[in-house]
Amino acid sequence: MLTLDKVFNAQTVLKNIIRETNVVRAYGIAPECELYLKPENLQITGSFKVRGSAYKIAMLSEEEKANGVVACSAGNHAQGVALAATKNGIKSLICLPDTAPISKVEATKGFGAEVCLAEGCYDDAYKKALELRDCEGYTFVHPFDDENVIAGQGTIALEILNDLDNIDAIVVPIGGGGLISGIAYTVKQIRPSVKVYGVQAAGAPSMYNSVKDGEIECFSSVSTIADGIAVKQPGENTFHYVSEYVDEIALVTDDEVASAILALIEKQKMIAEGAGATAVAAVISGKFDLKGKRVVAVVSGGNIDVTSLSRVIDRGLLNSGRSSSLLIELIDKPGQLKEISRIIADCGGNVTGVHYEKGNTESVNGCFLRIEMETRDFEHVNLITKTLRNEGFKLV
Repeated sequence: MLTLDKVFNAQTVLKNIIRETNVVRAYGIAPECELYLKPENLQITGSFKVRGSAYKIAMLSEEEKANGVVACSAGNHAQGVALAATKNGIKSLICLPDTAPISKVEATKGFGAEVCLAEGCYDDAYKKALELRDCEGYTFVHPFDDENVIAGQGTIALEILNDLDNIDAIVVPIGGGGLISGIAYTVKQIRPSVKVYGVQAAGAPSMYNSVKDGEIECFSSVSTIADGIAVKQPGENTFHYVSEYVDEIALVTDDEVASAILALIEKQKMIAEGAGATAVAAVISGKFDLKGKRVVAVVSGGNIDVTSLSRVIDRGLLNSGRSSSLLIELIDKPGQLKEISRIIADCGGNVTGVHYEKGNTESVNGCFLRIEMETRDFEHVNLITKTLRNEGFKLV
């Protein structure tokens, strides 16, 4: 049974294992509220997950420790279990979906665990881990639907309440629900006036739909750049705690998440993975009524693959009007590119790519010119396109 005493006990047990991550004020991200970030992306494993897994492992009996532990994860829970098990001299076997980023697989091995890749997504890795538990006698460390794991995650709330007075709201990502269950339960016991808001990816809304419909629902598939919260079905415990203690849940799109990742990099010099940026994405895009409020957004993790980060940044630039592409239909004659470049430069834009292609145009001598540009925002893009049209160019 989850109790406040258990959360405080977890805080004591974890003192020599985790890093306390002090909240930091965020500027230039959400001007309508006073926003603070809880940077669990700076946690020792790059994610909050080590809190719950380390407390769970610390509470095992000597016999259970001798048999070792098995876990399943999209990556972050894996690293938390691996680190906690290694610190306790326990064998750990981690089942990951074969779609997990290479960086997370290698990091898990680096913390001392054996890795078993399962074909599919998180839920397929979960089934594999249960098979190994039954066959080999391991203790299964659930990534979210376990009272001790939830208590470990609840220590985040204790740190937030210790760091800040007069908080109006805490915004938390939701996958399976372990993080928000621990935070919401703890906050409502200590300071019930504080609102706790949850955020899920629109491509994996299992908890959102379950709470809305009043019963646990399972998706056949989920798809989102926030792979850390791409969970098909919430847990029984977490569904109960979220239903009882969370004030509201909202969904964010992949584009909103990408924009939040970019904002954190530019404004805070902070790297967040997709799941880690969902709370910030919800604040930026106004999913909750936070105007004039003092708000803490939990940045739950920073373990993003470098190749994924590059794609996310490109998408974020497009979504914010910082990068744009124009397709112009031209008569193929000398001087056209020079004139287009002059107009863009006079408007303050920067050409970063030019591609010439022939196609089905109205004129036999027609062609298409694709121009990629760096711009300030959508207003700047509109200025450039309007000027080009006024100069007689046909934008497709």
